[in-house]
Amino acid sequence: MTETQQKEFDPVTFDIIQNALEAVANEMFVAQRKTSMSAIIYEVLDLSSGVLDKHGQVAASGAGIPAFIGVLDKAIAGILKKFKPEEIRPGDLFASNDPYYGGVTHLNDMVLALPVFHDEHLVAWVANIAHWNDVGGNVPGSMSSEATEIFQEGIRIPAVKLFDEARPNQAVFDILYVNTRLPDFLRGDLWAGIAGLRIGERRILELVEKYGTETFEAAVADFMDFGERRARAALKTIPNGSYSFEEEQDTGAIHKVTLTISDEEFVVDLRDNPLQKGSSNSSREGTEIAIQLAFKSFTDPEAPGNGGFFRPLKVLTKPGTIFHVQEPGALGYYSEVEIRLFDMVLRALAAHFPGAVPAGNFASICGTVVGGPHPVTGRHYTIVEPQVGGWGAWEGADGPSGQFSGFHGETFNCPAEVAEARYGLSVDQATLNAEPGGEGQWRGGKGIDVHYRVLADNNFLSVGYTRSRIPPWGVAGGLDGSTNYVEVRRANGSKERYAFATNVVVNRDDVIRVVTANGGGFGDPKLRDPVSVAADIRDGYVTPERAAAVYGVTTE
Repeated sequence: MTETQQKEFDPVTFDIIQNALEAVANEMFVAQRKTSMSAIIYEVLDLSSGVLDKHGQVAASGAGIPAFIGVLDKAIAGILKKFKPEEIRPGDLFASNDPYYGGVTHLNDMVLALPVFHDEHLVAWVANIAHWNDVGGNVPGSMSSEATEIFQEGIRIPAVKLFDEARPNQAVFDILYVNTRLPDFLRGDLWAGIAGLRIGERRILELVEKYGTETFEAAVADFMDFGERRARAALKTIPNGSYSFEEEQDTGAIHKVTLTISDEEFVVDLRDNPLQKGSSNSSREGTEIAIQLAFKSFTDPEAPGNGGFFRPLKVLTKPGTIFHVQEPGALGYYSEVEIRLFDMVLRALAAHFPGAVPAGNFASICGTVVGGPHPVTGRHYTIVEPQVGGWGAWEGADGPSGQFSGFHGETFNCPAEVAEARYGLSVDQATLNAEPGGEGQWRGGKGIDVHYRVLADNNFLSVGYTRSRIPPWGVAGGLDGSTNYVEVRRANGSKERYAFATNVVVNRDDVIRVVTANGGGFGDPKLRDPVSVAADIRDGYVTPERAAAVYGVTTE
């Protein structure tokens, strides 16, 4: 938009419309949350919603998972690649969960998108994404660490129309319902997503009718340009240079990243990385999202996270590697690859920009899937739980305890009361992790130690945890944190430890113990304030013996 064109519009009106877009996205989010069937959506908030411009670029986002916001524009790009402009009409509503057709993440995450038309003119898109507990596949919960190709992971929905000019495509609905072990929950979650889009469409049309199509579109374009200006201004404050980092993974594989920063571009090169393997792979688009999160966190956290902000970002990948999986590679545990990348980008910068990045955090989704016959009804249930953990300390502050990873963002754990009411489990314990690790002048935050007791025979457990061998890093003499793992305590007294596992049989009175990592510490532990050490002992964060050993503080 030229300067002359800008002068034709009132900047106050622009501001009103731009703020209204955020309100629309949040209202969509609330509508979907309040009407969903599954606790992972209405309690955990494993969803996101957004408003996009007519080209499919993110204009405004609602609450929820930050990494999900970046899916929406890429999903619509998949729709626009598949359908000609004249094939997208008023009343259409699209669905896609397939990473090879714009779904981006894995098959459990369903994207719904609706083009908003005013007087036959496309003015915007509204879209949302939510995790569905079961979409078929080889195992309940549809997430298998043993999968080798996407066909094993569930039903693939490749950017198809659920509604064609407002007419429901019943065949697609039927295919969805019959390919899940939880049809009632899937039906409820699907229609909740549709309801959220209908709300968004209504509110966008109200804005267009009030201000006019031309003003609305100009306001959206101006907002994108504002995002770009903020990003480029932030880039100019970062010294130009090349920054590389490599990190050993739990598997022994080495992941590598090189950043090249100039006044105009932030280039991330991932071409020198391992070949795709198993189900821990990321789509090319998912890799871009992980980098977008790190880029925004480092450059300008307060700027709008719209499509314009990411224009200076460039990502280089090699097809067939873990950061650019090729069909038919599996992606069930894509998140563990992307969260490692999010960390690596920030760690590449940390050594050159002291204080910009804290010590390491538990940095895993710690996906925990439990299900089987309900002990009372006999009906199949599945609980899908991402877990909270400990964050790293930084100079002047202890790390937060019991928070989700940066990848997962504005989400919550499922309350014990809800888990017990809705699923076939009891929660025997929910405490912070008392294991050693993360001590420092400022200590890392604490992970969790939660015990789920199984109440019926022939239940199952599937898990996907990283940072199970290599703990979160300490900084400036602070100690490394602890690790993430699951321990199955059998009713007969035996124990088994897991990081990745699929369909482990658990029976009545077996206990599934979930342990997430303590974050890394900052600074020499011997410099920690004795008063703080005494408080840690009192609160059970450290034993007197451990305090004496690492802090040099005794309680005598």
